Amino acid sequence: MEQNFIHSKKACQICGSERAGTLRPAAIVRHAISDLIRQETGRWDEAGWICLNDLQHFQQRYVEEVLKTEKGELTQLEQEVLESLQKQETLSANADVEFDARLTLGQRLADRVADFGGSWPFIIAFGVAMFIWMFLNSYLLAARPFDPYPYILLNLCLSCLAAVQAPIIMMSQNRQEARDRLRAVRDYQVNLKAELEIRHLHQKLDHLLSRQWERLVEIQEIQMELINEIRRR
Repeated sequence: MEQNFIHSKKACQICGSERAGTLRPAAIVRHAISDLIRQETGRWDEAGWICLNDLQHFQQRYVEEVLKTEKGELTQLEQEVLESLQKQETLSANADVEFDARLTLGQRLADRVADFGGSWPFIIAFGVAMFIWMFLNSYLLAARPFDPYPYILLNLCLSCLAAVQAPIIMMSQNRQEARDRLRAVRDYQVNLKAELEIRHLHQKLDHLLSRQWERLVEIQEIQMELINEIRRR
């Protein structure tokens, strides 16, 4: 009696919602999810209706159970994937833009210094500066050079430059490794979501095909009954 009342009102058999735009036929729900609903609510009728919110809720619950069975305890990354599935949000994003948005002014400056220090313009400018330095102290200022041969002041400057440049390059390399880790995390989340979506799609197709086959069998049985009835007449 209660189920007939729900069917006549066309309401969700879980929460009782009557919003027509959010109701879906219970027949389209896959068997694994319908079994989960039956276990938690104690009732389920494939001839009834279910609202979109409850359907998404139990779909997420089913995915959580599958992931826990396959992977054990869920991580924060997998929780984010489940939330994006429930909210139907796009998970893929540009990791470079996301990473660059968190950089401070000092980190940006260090990256620029590291980029310039590993380029041909720096090597050419550095070679020209060394040549001018040695030319000045060996020829133009040969009488009173400020850094005579063997150019001790130049060696000191080069040592200071190397001492400062090395940690800057190391900081930039560490940030590049962090950028690569962020890309790997985003790729993992996108691949996991794609795998779950494909699994949902396959299960939905299998369920729809099985329902269609059942209906075809029912139609065939009705046709056979009509043929037998015609023959008896």
